[in-house]
Amino acid sequence: MLENLKKYKVKLASNSPRRKELLSGLGIDYEVKVLPDIEETYPASLQGEEIPVYIAREKAGAYRKDMKEDELIITADTIVYIDGEALGKPQDEADACRMLRKLAGRTHQVITGVCLTTVGFQRAFASLTEVTFAPLSEEEIRYYVSRYRPFDKAGAYGVQEWIGYVAVTGIRGSFYNVMGLPVQRLYQELSGL
Repeated sequence: MLENLKKYKVKLASNSPRRKELLSGLGIDYEVKVLPDIEETYPASLQGEEIPVYIAREKAGAYRKDMKEDELIITADTIVYIDGEALGKPQDEADACRMLRKLAGRTHQVITGVCLTTVGFQRAFASLTEVTFAPLSEEEIRYYVSRYRPFDKAGAYGVQEWIGYVAVTGIRGSFYNVMGLPVQRLYQELSGL
């Protein structure tokens, strides 16, 4: 499958173990290439899907100057979006608990922006999944944050962890998008290159 990618050296620009696992699941030969200190800020005027797509494009821009003709770089960014606020990675325990209190008993959106970049073209897209959480007690929130330390996860949670087992009552859209990479949509986009 994806024979059309044989002409490229595919590079995943992410240290996320979840993204590595998900991309590997597509059976694509790739290597990880991560540049240090890439900025993940965005203009305050951006909303919803615009935010992670903008950041994924910005990440790709950091790689573009040193790209070779046969390289395809995959960059991605995931946010949790609720009440017009983008929840990225929490700063600390208090911030993680604040985020989970905001999500408890409510539905939010998980949005991943993905950018496919070569020397000759760039294509970006967003995937959106709605996730509903059951109410959570303060004890449950503190237990999860102290035990699982979700400081590298947008919205301060990993759906594949304890919190996903006890809090997620519904998902509308791609489960894998909630993990950080919408692999079905990525497969579709890569098939069309």
